[in-house]
Amino acid sequence: QVKLVESGGGSVQSGKSLTLSCVAEGHPTSDYRLGWFRQAAGKSREGLAAVDSDGSTVYEDSVARRFIISRDKSKNPLYLKMNVLKPEDTAMYYCAAGPDTPFLSRSSKLVDGFYIYWGQGTQVTVSS
Repeated sequence: QVKLVESGGGSVQSGKSLTLSCVAEGHPTSDYRLGWFRQAAGKSREGLAAVDSDGSTVYEDSVARRFIISRDKSKNPLYLKMNVLKPEDTAMYYCAAGPDTPFLSRSSKLVDGFYIYWGQGTQVTVSS
């Protein structure tokens, strides 16, 4: 069983940056694919970024030039550096872990169905 715990959310003004962190408890995640998702009020959950166990990354188009996903396999945390935040980035942000299935398409790596462990989320609110 893997327990994921996010931190780093908060309220910021438009244009600012935030870095989210996610720590895994109970089981190493070095062999998992890790991802960041978000869910805004009244909307479905969307995949933002994912990083494979070999460090390969994939991003959703709307955040590709502003967000950076990274992982420290030796210390197990996962990070999401969010730059130039916009009010539409306001959402609950979740980290997730799933099997690093080979030959999975890039788009599929951002689908929540391919992840089995989820954190409780951290709220990000961006004001204009």
